[in-house]
Amino acid sequence: MSETLTHPPSQDSAPESRPHRWAVWRSPAGQPAWARPALLGIALVAAVLYAWNLRLVDYAPRYADAVKSMSGSWRAFLYGAVDPEATYTLDKLAGSFVPQVVSAKIFGYHAWSLALPQVIEGVIAVLVMYRVVRRWVGVVPGLLAAGIFTLTPVAASMFGHSMEDGALVMCLVLAVDAYQRAVLEGRLRSLIGAGVWVGLGFQAKMVQAWMILPALAVGYLLTAPIELRRRVRHLGAAGAVMLAVSLSWVMLYTLTPASDRPYISGTTNNNAFAMVFGYNGLGRVGINLPGAEEVNGRNGVPAPGPLGGPEGEGQRGTVGTKAQDQRGTVGTKAQDQKGMVGPKAHGGPPMGPGALPEGYESKMESRADPMGWTKLFDGHLGVAIGWLFPLTLLALLCGLWWRRRAERTDPVRGGLVMWGVWLVTFGFVFSASAVAHTAYVASLAPAIAAVSALGIVMFGRAYRRGGRQGWILPLAVAVQLAWAAWLWSHYPNFLPWARWGTLLLGVAALVGLVLARVTRTASSALVAAALAVGVGVMLAAPATYAVSVLDPDYSGNSFDANAGPASGTA
Repeated sequence: MSETLTHPPSQDSAPESRPHRWAVWRSPAGQPAWARPALLGIALVAAVLYAWNLRLVDYAPRYADAVKSMSGSWRAFLYGAVDPEATYTLDKLAGSFVPQVVSAKIFGYHAWSLALPQVIEGVIAVLVMYRVVRRWVGVVPGLLAAGIFTLTPVAASMFGHSMEDGALVMCLVLAVDAYQRAVLEGRLRSLIGAGVWVGLGFQAKMVQAWMILPALAVGYLLTAPIELRRRVRHLGAAGAVMLAVSLSWVMLYTLTPASDRPYISGTTNNNAFAMVFGYNGLGRVGINLPGAEEVNGRNGVPAPGPLGGPEGEGQRGTVGTKAQDQRGTVGTKAQDQKGMVGPKAHGGPPMGPGALPEGYESKMESRADPMGWTKLFDGHLGVAIGWLFPLTLLALLCGLWWRRRAERTDPVRGGLVMWGVWLVTFGFVFSASAVAHTAYVASLAPAIAAVSALGIVMFGRAYRRGGRQGWILPLAVAVQLAWAAWLWSHYPNFLPWARWGTLLLGVAALVGLVLARVTRTASSALVAAALAVGVGVMLAAPATYAVSVLDPDYSGNSFDANAGPASGTA
């Protein structure tokens, strides 16, 4: 199966394309003429989807206060303080809010101006996803990956709200873009660039950004076309740069006397390392470090400021004074949780008809959310990120097996290993820990988009060639249909016509694919139609949920980024 995919040149464009560098609608040399217009169309869809509800978005309680303070005081900006006097911080790094502060300085302090940077980050991530996958396995998989990423439900909601997870996902995609240049050519400069992007992602979401490191390290050690000693040295140099960028803010706090800086929330000893690696790190998996506040049982943001400090008194586990009167504004599943910030963070009964406000019957659940190791496979997290799990797994297994005899430096196999380690690392951590905010799982979206796009093209080519491998595509369509039916059944009243329509089209496509393989006399037009419909139905369910954010009732909010019936409102 080594001929399934031909690896394209690593250069983005040939010199012949330079006279047209400002003609952004024209494809670079070496790419089909339709590639760039198609990519711009996908980016336009992403921009519309992510920006549609900007006029309706909400302020994130306490986080918006930090942005306001940082935009009005250089001292508050430097330390990420939540109050204008810069006496205390939230349990976040200052880098979490920098894009929003810049936007507020340019456009004024409004809810929409705080959400605008995330829209831009989302469009950038879509464009870079195309470049990453195109350089890896070609134009068609690249466009598919960009489209799948755009229509991932959690991304469609997250990039439309003022939350730092959007910056993290963008930084991870840019990191893998730089890594890819490094691994194809053994280039240290590019690997250092990847380390810088991971470090910037750390400023946005702290330790979660480092979860990509095993994937990049394993991929580089396995695949880079240089000797082992140089590979190890390159990783050491890039790791040192990554640490320097990641820990810059932490060191600023550590080296500044406590009397000359704000108090660090999330700690009992005013220590930045305790906040970053304790409260926001190991504390999320039940390991408490000295000096770190215990992650409260409801997975909410702890009372800001020191114990008894400003605006932190008596706010056990809430998100500040502004959240006390916002029952129900942080997602329908949080209505009885008195300031909770995550959807059903500790389980509870399904939202049946009696528990829903009038007019919200489409958000009724047929069963309770799983809260243990299976939380990613059903419920609000399943419909946020899990639609393409079967296709992704099948693509990984088949791709690795079909290319098992390839050379060590084979870029396709190396990419599969890198994306696979990414999925295993993030998936394991999310499964083992409490996922307080749905937006956390958006970090899985780039890997799912890349591998599932490869799988669609790989299985489609195998189907056209025939043989035993040609049966993988009908199998993938069948498994995806069954999986989509299962996930969708959690919210049985949400667009039932779309659910049944998708299933009927899927069955028709499956019949067409099987008949074309069995009879061997089917016309090429029938085969092409069956392939197109089969691919379409595999992507229909997540696309339906993602597009539902155009309705404010299904668009999520600044503390619960989800689309469809599992979301709150804008």
